[in-house]
Amino acid sequence: MTTDGLTSVQSNFGAKETMDRLEAEVKATGLSVFARVDHAAGAVAVGMQLRPTELLIFGNARGGTPLMQSNQVAGIDLPLKALVYQDATGRVWLAYNNPNWIAQRHGLDGSVAANVQALTKALEGLSAGAVKTP
Repeated sequence: MTTDGLTSVQSNFGAKETMDRLEAEVKATGLSVFARVDHAAGAVAVGMQLRPTELLIFGNARGGTPLMQSNQVAGIDLPLKALVYQDATGRVWLAYNNPNWIAQRHGLDGSVAANVQALTKALEGLSAGAVKTP
């Protein structure tokens, strides 16, 4: 499901397992993992509660640089990010910014259309591998 540029896919696994699977998928495809941020642990550290919520920041220069060459400000949305979270009903979701939305947001020209489509396909594959039983 995509709403306002955010693509969300329900997971068949718990939040930690979904994120572990996503990180493994990212690494298996040769992409770099730049950071894994556990927002729930951060909340606990300041005496607050938050349902499981983790962010993975990943990518590679070959995929993102052409978008920034088209409009350098696109770098605010790069590298790619995916959020895994548990909602109030206990369902687990994997969400990411749709590359087509990123392109539209930054007015990227047609010269990067193939890059945008490659990023879209990659994110679809990574998320499917993370959330679905093989």
